[in-house]
Amino acid sequence: MKKPYVALIALLLFSMYTANTVFLAEQSLLAFGLGLMSRPDTAQVVIDLYLLACMACIWMYRDTRSKGRSLASLLPYFLITAIFVSIGPLLYIVVNGFGRQSSLTPTHPRPPFS
Repeated sequence: MKKPYVALIALLLFSMYTANTVFLAEQSLLAFGLGLMSRPDTAQVVIDLYLLACMACIWMYRDTRSKGRSLASLLPYFLITAIFVSIGPLLYIVVNGFGRQSSLTPTHPRPPFS
C-alpha cells in the first residue's frame, strides 16, 4: 500500500496555518465559533463541517474496530476532530498509514538465493 504523503502534507500545512491563525486571532476560539453560529449563512457551513466530522469519526471507529484495536486509542483523534475538524482525521490517516506494515513488505528477511 502507498504511504499517505498527500495527507501528511495537508496535515502539516493546514496545522501550521491553523496554529498561525489561532495565535494571531484577537478573540478566543470559542468566541470565534459563537460568532460563526450567529448568522445563518456561516452557521450552515459550520454545521456542514461538523456533519462531515461526525462521518469521519464513524469511519475512524469502524476502521479501528475492523483492525481489532482499542477504541480508547480513538479518543485523542475524536477530541482533535471536535475542536479543529479536519486535523483529527488527517492525523489518523497519517499515523495509521505510516505506522502500519505494508502488505508488500516482508515481515522477515528473505533467505539469500543460492
